[in-house]
Amino acid sequence: MPAISKSLTDAFNSQINKEIYSAYLYLSMSSHCDAANLPGAAGWLRIQWEEELGHATKLLDYVNERSGRVVLKAVDAPAATFGTLLDIFRQVRAHEEEVTASINKIYQQAISESDYAAQTLLQWYVNEQVEEENSAAEIISMLELAGDSGSGLLMVDRHLAGRARGA
Repeated sequence: MPAISKSLTDAFNSQINKEIYSAYLYLSMSSHCDAANLPGAAGWLRIQWEEELGHATKLLDYVNERSGRVVLKAVDAPAATFGTLLDIFRQVRAHEEEVTASINKIYQQAISESDYAAQTLLQWYVNEQVEEENSAAEIISMLELAGDSGSGLLMVDRHLAGRARGA
């Protein structure tokens, strides 16, 4: 198999940075939720942090396997406060939409370069992004129905805790 092109290597390196930033963002959101006494949401976001690091690592390994050169870049600092839990999950959804657009752009580039191996890898990310956006949208709907305070908020937080337990 031929080495990955320089232009796709650059795109993958940029995406690695975005995935690491995503992890950093979700870890900051998790800490915010811990401080707000929302352990379920904090745990959900902590798991999301781990997943995003896995996404970055998968890309990094792929570039190395294709004889590309991984070049890690500085990661921007995320915010430290995020508002209500509804605000947080609206930010999660918006962020995941940005990641989806980035993945789609790289996928289109892999198509234009006829890099079938990259397309195959990126198809996994395309499908993952459908799941990521849907998950955030479902949580937003729950929070809009239950309310973002009082017993409704506690019920949603308890539901989010189920992710950590594998429910």
